[in-house]
Amino acid sequence: MLNVVLFEPEIPTNTGNIMRTCIATNTHLHLIKPLGFSLDDKYVRRSGVNYIDKCHYTLYENIEEFFQKNKGEYYFLTRYGHKPHTSFDYSDQTKNIYFFFGKESTGIPPKILKPYIDRCLRIPMTSDVRALNLSNTVAIVIYEALRQQGYPHLLFDEPHKSKNFIEESC
Repeated sequence: MLNVVLFEPEIPTNTGNIMRTCIATNTHLHLIKPLGFSLDDKYVRRSGVNYIDKCHYTLYENIEEFFQKNKGEYYFLTRYGHKPHTSFDYSDQTKNIYFFFGKESTGIPPKILKPYIDRCLRIPMTSDVRALNLSNTVAIVIYEALRQQGYPHLLFDEPHKSKNFIEESC
């Protein structure tokens, strides 16, 4: 199972977009407090496009509670990572895989990263940009893992239209 872990997210629209991505990909979302907003925030709901009720998420008081309750393979997305996000094998669907993402302003603290330095990842980019938007980063990483797994349980066609919709509508 794939999991997204947001460490102290600050921007409600990013979290709403990430919730939508998690729903679209059957990914469980883990939110570690403090949050920079309320989950009832209208911006979270707007960017989640009213799908939020379908999002499977768990809220934690702190990172220690998260680690106590969740075991599996941990990967940390950070601008300090030296390995590209594509350098690991995420293809085993029987494993619990957790992708950690830090708060928008400061990322994941070094004291959390240090024990997992060999699992710190970075999406390659030019020197002109420090980091991508958080919700974009989550989508890139989750879809790489899903690509390696063959997109299990995901649809390749629009569910409410015929496979030949374009041909039939012209």
